[in-house]
Amino acid sequence: MRQLSADNDFASVISEKDWALVYFSATWCGPCNTMGPIMERVASDHQESLTSIKVDVDEVPELAGQFGLRSVPTLLLFKDGKVIDGQVGSMPKEAVSTWLYETRNQA
Repeated sequence: MRQLSADNDFASVISEKDWALVYFSATWCGPCNTMGPIMERVASDHQESLTSIKVDVDEVPELAGQFGLRSVPTLLLFKDGKVIDGQVGSMPKEAVSTWLYETRNQA
């Protein structure tokens, strides 16, 4: 999972593959700290088919604002650079994988 910093061009990064999964988190967020290793495993499982990005909302607050995020952790799934769906709150790996599978098959 790639860590996005303020220096990266978000639009070009999420367009590297047809699908991109963006994980918004913060270092002070307990549920984010729990979900971090889960997201690393999800990113590894799906590395061939989607770009996985981690965004710390304190380091890149403009992205959180751009997407109207009100809490973390938040997942946004992009297809061809556009938000398709999102999830808010900590989730087990199985739930994230099921959400990805179902959402990608409906798009």
